[in-house]
Amino acid sequence: MQHPFLKHLFTLVAALVFSTAVFADGEGTDGAAAELASMLKSYDSYQADFIQIVVNENGNKVQETQGTLKAKRPGLFYWETSEPLSQFIVSDGKKVEVYDPDLEQVTVHTLEEQVKSTPALLLSGEVNNLEDTYRVSQRKVGDNTREFTLEPKSPDSLFTSLRLTFFKGELQEMRMQDSLAQLSVLSFDRIRLNEPVEAGAFTLDYPEGVDIIRDGA
Repeated sequence: MQHPFLKHLFTLVAALVFSTAVFADGEGTDGAAAELASMLKSYDSYQADFIQIVVNENGNKVQETQGTLKAKRPGLFYWETSEPLSQFIVSDGKKVEVYDPDLEQVTVHTLEEQVKSTPALLLSGEVNNLEDTYRVSQRKVGDNTREFTLEPKSPDSLFTSLRLTFFKGELQEMRMQDSLAQLSVLSFDRIRLNEPVEAGAFTLDYPEGVDIIRDGA
């Protein structure tokens, strides 16, 4: 089964890249938030392969997985990690389904429930919500690379810092650290921005007979 920390990282990807309104038009934001908005608001679709690595507080790698990601506004995404830690997470814009083949189990959430349980999804709200919840800073590395760091103001957040790295406007890496100093790194490759996504990409097929668990059931 996939490490739960990586599920949180997935949710951050979905919130940052695929929401209908990651930021407003930049009015009233600081420079870092406005710069981040300018890079993200042009994303209509985002497709990539990825490698994700979890490192513990001692600097030792505890997990590495690979997979693919497809996303399209508003709120559509498909996330698949390869064996031996196979997992599928799919949203059709109204609900989120998480399928764990090893457990023969599908968990169904509504997007509203995910917003309530995951502080990162505040990034899909207005700019004022972002400034109320996070401290945002940026660093320029040469002419083409930008790094943005988000630090939650709430001590109850699922992470202590999130760093996004862009190269020529493309989101290429995310680094998230939790309160136990555990680091999760998600690196993207074969990035395709604003290319057509095939019909049916955001539906989840799973075998008959699997256990289906619905939030609130």
